[in-house]
Amino acid sequence: MTIENPRLLLVDSYDSFTHNLAALFCRAIPNVSITIIKNDDYKIEELRPHLSYFSCIVIGPGPGSPHNAEDIGVVRDLWSLKDRHLLPIFGVCLGLQSLAIANEAQLKRLNIVKHGLMSIIQHKSTDIFDNVGTVKAVRYHSLHVELKEGGDIEELAWADDEGNGKVVMAVRHKYRPFWAVQYHPESVCTDGGGIEVVRNFWNLAQSWSSNYGRRITPGNEKLGDTIGTPWPYSSIPSPPSTSNQSTGVITSSLKRTDLAVVDICESFGASDESTRFALLESASEPGRFSIVGCLSSSTLQIKYCVGDTHVSLTKGGLTFCENLGDQDIWAWLGNFMQTKTYHGDPSLPFWGGLVGYLSYELGLQSLHVPLRRNANATSTNKHPDVNLIFIERSVVVDSHTSRIFIQSIVPNDILWVTETVAKLEQLQPSPLPTVTTLPPSKTSIVFPDKARYISNIKQAKEYLFAGDSYELCVTAPTHISVPPLSSESIGSSSWERYKRLRKSNPAPHSAYLRLHPSTVLSSSPERFLSYSRPPGSVCQLRPIKGTVHKAPHVTRAVAERALVGNPKEVAENLMIVDLIRHDLHGVVGEDVIVKQFCSLEEYETVWQLVSVIEGKLSDAAHSSHGAEDQLGWRVLKESLPPGSMTGAPKKRSIEILQNLEDQERGIYSGVFGYWCVGGGGDWSVTIRSCFKLDEQGEASHQKDESFSSEEWTIGAGGAITALSDPESEWDEMVTKLQSVLRAFGTLPPDCI
Repeated sequence: MTIENPRLLLVDSYDSFTHNLAALFCRAIPNVSITIIKNDDYKIEELRPHLSYFSCIVIGPGPGSPHNAEDIGVVRDLWSLKDRHLLPIFGVCLGLQSLAIANEAQLKRLNIVKHGLMSIIQHKSTDIFDNVGTVKAVRYHSLHVELKEGGDIEELAWADDEGNGKVVMAVRHKYRPFWAVQYHPESVCTDGGGIEVVRNFWNLAQSWSSNYGRRITPGNEKLGDTIGTPWPYSSIPSPPSTSNQSTGVITSSLKRTDLAVVDICESFGASDESTRFALLESASEPGRFSIVGCLSSSTLQIKYCVGDTHVSLTKGGLTFCENLGDQDIWAWLGNFMQTKTYHGDPSLPFWGGLVGYLSYELGLQSLHVPLRRNANATSTNKHPDVNLIFIERSVVVDSHTSRIFIQSIVPNDILWVTETVAKLEQLQPSPLPTVTTLPPSKTSIVFPDKARYISNIKQAKEYLFAGDSYELCVTAPTHISVPPLSSESIGSSSWERYKRLRKSNPAPHSAYLRLHPSTVLSSSPERFLSYSRPPGSVCQLRPIKGTVHKAPHVTRAVAERALVGNPKEVAENLMIVDLIRHDLHGVVGEDVIVKQFCSLEEYETVWQLVSVIEGKLSDAAHSSHGAEDQLGWRVLKESLPPGSMTGAPKKRSIEILQNLEDQERGIYSGVFGYWCVGGGGDWSVTIRSCFKLDEQGEASHQKDESFSSEEWTIGAGGAITALSDPESEWDEMVTKLQSVLRAFGTLPPDCI
């Protein structure tokens, strides 16, 4: 029996690898249609009548324990299906554990946790391992099962672990069509036990259905309405198309090898604290382009706080609110950008568009994680969660060619472009800047409490051992109260601090965003997401996990041993790679590749372990009108917060971190960047950064000496795994603080 158009039901237990599993089954089973549901979407009584529409069920992985009803939901009832409702089921990780527990197995903790680590899997070469050779598989588990001797569950594969002994890796039910594996066949680094095992399962499932005369009920339109739209989705929803015709960007250029980005910024008012300013700077290799916003009082600023029913718009000194209605902020921004259609120089990444930041908490909306501020009215985070300006005039600097591009999307703005070219041609480069030294006694720094931070790490590890997460990025804020630098000599205190930051820690994804009421200084090393303009849009994410600071003795070979040769560092990176693949698969469908895995890259001050994941729409989706228009924006929405700043599985990890950290992160751990009117975008992770809040607005910055202090916040932390040493993690967090603290003329004291 061959099922021509099979339908598969995938039960998701709120994992961050689910779409990877769906993509694996799509590759293994021709013409398969996959419907994904959460394990708590339906009770078994509600789900049972629909099972006849499906050829088989896949029980995905997830956090938690099979003993906890909230962690597995309807899954525990699927193993008890009988008679005409019975159908083939394949379980992964939590899926295997739940099957075994339902059949009298014992659940135990591993002595040595396996999160993102690879093992050689031994197997019987039969059943789902028929004609399967050597299996090297990725494991994400801290719990395992011991099968009942002589019971209904038969072991098919196992691993011999140092410290754990023999661990069950695959099983089958002796009398029912149930199979499961403990390892993750969908991981990018699993070799030999992925698609081969899934194909064998499908062959066995078809044979069982044929032998027992199981008939699949033909699908109908009501099935999608009842149980959900199949994945992969045929197209990306986009805002309604407008009748606006594409407008040309007015562009001119000049070449100046002697003019620095700082000089250009200061000629456009970077030193005037009373005004808004925006710079996205590639301050070091491998960065190339820097974007300077040429703002005026008429530049539109868009602000939004999670939970609000409106968006705040400021233009020409006036602020007004626009109700969101039944759309969320993402849809509102999408509709706004849909009306902005331009074409310019394709060699330039930015023609004009939205520039600013998105907070960490904004990403929690898509994951349906409640915010602390909803339950705690005393929340101290007063920064907008969305703070963007719509840039119509800009200067783009190409560091590779020393060319400076002046652009405007304002209609008939040739005069401004011409005058700006002349202005930059005549601009004299500044001498090397002198840095004002602050008296140390004037700076007050409140560092994280070391005992509390280490306690949080230990608690995080307990969650890892219990199976609730594979990795947790624990962070803490440092608060700085400092007098403003002399306004008479430098004009803008925050701009002076940014110049210090870019000098002490040059980074490819630097930024100076003075978007009242928030000012952000960043020397981020990590690009989060970039997406090219349509047609043929490609989304690329570049997670960094693993860093070694440069020193005379730290050669490439030394860095290779410390990072590429370190199982802990590679495991951290692998977990985020698999998480990002899931996020991308969820939007674009099957076409996701890992272009680079754990490669060592050299930066100005560090060596880093970098992976590159790319995704694009399938050819079928390309044919859908408007499918690509906002592909990158949709990926950004579904990918926040950055997985490198949360851990995996993302939703459960965020919930754990909320309790551990006991405060909002705000701007830190979010992203900053741009969305170009041409459809492309580039967003970086807000790390190695600091930010301050001006509660009084722009008027307070009229060089008023009564403005007695600046209150800055720096976030720092690290990815905690089962292999983490709390003291070492504290030291790593302090090291990350140092690069930003230099902008304040200070470093952490030796005693902390």
